[in-house]
Amino acid sequence: METLVEEAVTEALREEGGEAIRLYVSACTERMAPLFVSLRASAPGREADLDFYAECVRDLWYADRPLADAAERVGLLERFPELQPNEEGFTDVADTYAFFAVLCLRHALLAHGLGSADDAVSCGHAALTAMGMLDQNVAGASLLADEQRLQSLSLSGDASSLWDTSVTAGRERFRAVLSRLPVRHSL
Repeated sequence: METLVEEAVTEALREEGGEAIRLYVSACTERMAPLFVSLRASAPGREADLDFYAECVRDLWYADRPLADAAERVGLLERFPELQPNEEGFTDVADTYAFFAVLCLRHALLAHGLGSADDAVSCGHAALTAMGMLDQNVAGASLLADEQRLQSLSLSGDASSLWDTSVTAGRERFRAVLSRLPVRHSL
C-alpha cells in the first residue's frame, strides 16, 4: 500500500519500535481527537462513545508500556457508526473528519497494543489523508505539511512538549473543519 507517511518516518518506526511507535500514535491521535470529540459533542446518544474515545486518547499517552486491552478497545471502537459499512460513503463534512479521527484511533490502538509499525504507519496515513483533504478545501491551509513535520517531530521529541504541540495542532484542525461546516442560523 502506498502511504503518505514519509519514508524516513516509516523506517524510524520499524527500527525503533516499542515506545517510539506508542509515542508516535499517541501524538497522531491527539491531533485528530478534536475532529471526533468536538464534531460529535452534540450528537444525541453518543455520550458513551465520546467518553470512550477520550479515555483511549488519554491512555495512549502511557507510552512506556503497551495497552493490555487494546484488542478489546478496537472491538468496541469498531461498533462506532463511523466505522460501519456505508454504501453512500461520507458526504457530510463533519462525518468525513469524524471518520478519519476514529480510523486514526483504531490504528493507534492496534499499534500501541501490538507494537506494529505497519499499524502506526496506517495511523499516520489516516491523519495525513484528512489533512490533505482539508488543504484542498480551505484556502491557504498547509495542514498536510504541518502534519508531516509533526510526525517527524514525534520520533525525536519528548512526550510533554509533543503533547502540548499536538493539542495546539488539534485545535487548529478543528477550527479549519469548522470553517467548512455550513452556517446554521437560529431564528
